[in-house]
Amino acid sequence: MAFRSAVITFPGSNCDRDMAVALEKVSGTAPFRVWHGEAELPEKLDFIAVPGGFSYGDYLRSGAMAARSPIMSAIVKAADAGVPVLGVCNGFQVLTESGLLPGALMRNAKQDFVCRTVPLRVENNQSLFTGGYEAGEIIHIPVAHHDGNYFADEDALDRIEGDGRIAFRYADAVNGSRRDIAGLLNATGNVLGMMPHPERAVEQTHGGTDGWALFESAVKGLVRA
Repeated sequence: MAFRSAVITFPGSNCDRDMAVALEKVSGTAPFRVWHGEAELPEKLDFIAVPGGFSYGDYLRSGAMAARSPIMSAIVKAADAGVPVLGVCNGFQVLTESGLLPGALMRNAKQDFVCRTVPLRVENNQSLFTGGYEAGEIIHIPVAHHDGNYFADEDALDRIEGDGRIAFRYADAVNGSRRDIAGLLNATGNVLGMMPHPERAVEQTHGGTDGWALFESAVKGLVRA
């Protein structure tokens, strides 16, 4: 059975094509392309990706306006029903603003735009998204963000840590994120938000393939399911 995925596009998205290409390369099937103004998702989806970019020009707060787009009600409903959802960069911001993940993404600690490949440590390799990595493995994934500084209060951070919901940490200082959080899972493990761009690390000609295992893990896990 073909892998059925969808990539959402908002006004200002600029990584939606990159995400679609990565998903097609790994799964062998092109994803559905869904405009944010749609009220419904395609039926029987296996995977939903909320890509990076600058939705609505980052007005108000990054991801805040996109989180109120019509399609987000359908995405929240799908996530609550167990459909895997990946939010990358602006997509991570959208997931926090929509309540699918806790916390918030704030302005980078040094108030600058960070654009480089960074080392990440795999903290949890037991999720659908991270099963292709070893726990503690260092991988290298590009980042490109201005508002990637993850924040939650200490009680929330302790709960997140205790529940094993940190998927990836920055292995060096990048943006001031609390506890170096680079990727975060929801309580049931079917939603992942991360600031680094795994879709930009699936071809050697782009500088590395450390992002491939994330997509492959999800595709293989869902095919087995």
